[in-house]
Amino acid sequence: MDLTAHVHHLGREFAGLAEAGGEESRALVERLTGALDSAIRMTLLETLSAAADEITRDLAPGSVELRLRGRDPSFVVTPPPAEPAAPANDTAPDPSDSEPLPGEDGPAARINVRLPEQLKAAIEEAAAREGRSVNAWLARAAAAALQRDQRPGPAAGPTRTPQRFSGWVR
Repeated sequence: MDLTAHVHHLGREFAGLAEAGGEESRALVERLTGALDSAIRMTLLETLSAAADEITRDLAPGSVELRLRGRDPSFVVTPPPAEPAAPANDTAPDPSDSEPLPGEDGPAARINVRLPEQLKAAIEEAAAREGRSVNAWLARAAAAALQRDQRPGPAAGPTRTPQRFSGWVR
């Protein structure tokens, strides 16, 4: 998507408005045009990014990403994966699979994460297998891990089941 036409259109609008203010206003707008070009372009990019985030929240588990190549933004749409047909002898689906995870429907926040290359590659492969973006996959994995941590776990100390022992020994 080329933003240049949109930026130039706004520049022409400012010039038209400046004409009403006289020669001094027109000269001021001409001096500010270069700085306004960058500010307008950045504002448009921020608006497109916010729109992509909002669409992603509505499209989940699909996603929309805004990518920038040079000065040109583009959208990458990852549709939600198609639901596979369940085999006839399959058991009932786990109801927790369909429940939304905590934090999936709130405002988006941005963080930077440094990962070892091997872990990053494994995450990218897992996200691709599920038909998700890396961002959507990581958000879902983090929410699932937090949900597991909040479930009541076994009591501390050793436990005994008919087939095995687990716990600790001194």
